[in-house]
Amino acid sequence: MEYPYGLRTPRNATRGMQSVIQAHIIKQFIFDNKPRDKSVPLEELLKPNEAEQALSLYTAMSDILWNIGEKSKAIVALPGEASHIPHSHVYFQDNVTEKLYFFEFMKLDDLQIFMKRYLPYVSVSENPGPGTLLYLYSAVLTRGMENMRNDLDAPKGAHLMGPHEEGSLNVITLLLTGRATPYLHNGVVYVGDEDHYAVPQFGILSRGAIGLLVWEGENEAMRSASRMPGSRLKTPATPVWVSCCCGHYGVLFNSNRELLRNYHAEKRFELHYYTCAGCYLSMTVDNRGQDEGGGDNGDQDGDRKRDDMISTPLERLIHTKWMDAKITYHGALPASLNF
Repeated sequence: MEYPYGLRTPRNATRGMQSVIQAHIIKQFIFDNKPRDKSVPLEELLKPNEAEQALSLYTAMSDILWNIGEKSKAIVALPGEASHIPHSHVYFQDNVTEKLYFFEFMKLDDLQIFMKRYLPYVSVSENPGPGTLLYLYSAVLTRGMENMRNDLDAPKGAHLMGPHEEGSLNVITLLLTGRATPYLHNGVVYVGDEDHYAVPQFGILSRGAIGLLVWEGENEAMRSASRMPGSRLKTPATPVWVSCCCGHYGVLFNSNRELLRNYHAEKRFELHYYTCAGCYLSMTVDNRGQDEGGGDNGDQDGDRKRDDMISTPLERLIHTKWMDAKITYHGALPASLNF
């Protein structure tokens, strides 16, 4: 396998969910599984064996549910054999939903043991079964229906799902932050005018381990401030970001934890990009500026690539975090990145 750390999924509405799980897996391999030895190259950290792959998958899925349950509970949905709801004109059986059983856990260790045992049923990786649907049900049940309605600001018509090719951002915020908020700004913003009372919009209430970067292409300028990621999403605890670029999801990451702590580490660094289509790209992000000698005069090919690609959606997305960065791609851009 070319990228043994990577999940694979077709381009459908599950890819956004899987990208969040992929981000957690990458974070585990780089920062969590072993004490960080700077002498170990990133390529070695991202070469897990089969047992490590399974461990990272069920641990990531457990951690996400545990965070949604505010680190006090989680519910996992699994199908049985018997149907609890008959087929009728008001309910069309899908051979999964009407057969669900719910399992509740009050300890993270118990949840992880259960997820490990039933991984073939709930796995979201290369599984033709309903694993992703079951995981979405588990996330929603863990959060609770009333909390979900409050998160989505339901009276205004927000929905968890929508007509998005690779999944809704509301699902992404649920898995990333534990709350299915449609608002990406920091904290609480009160919105109103002289004719209406100000009402609160609850955005991102705390900084998480993994961030989110968004670029919506031609629609970017029309996006309201509440739909633009604030600093809590742009600057997570680890340098790992889920990315949504013109509706297509991926993961951006770096192996240096100091990147988000030390201004000097941001001057010039390597950034890696992976999508669940099995696509990988690496690049150099240079924030030094021409007056500081940031350009590599000898790298004419790199400069030429930047001139050719300066308007790519991926580069525009990276500029939402590092506004004036010069980005040099290593190798040709894969065809699948031509959004």
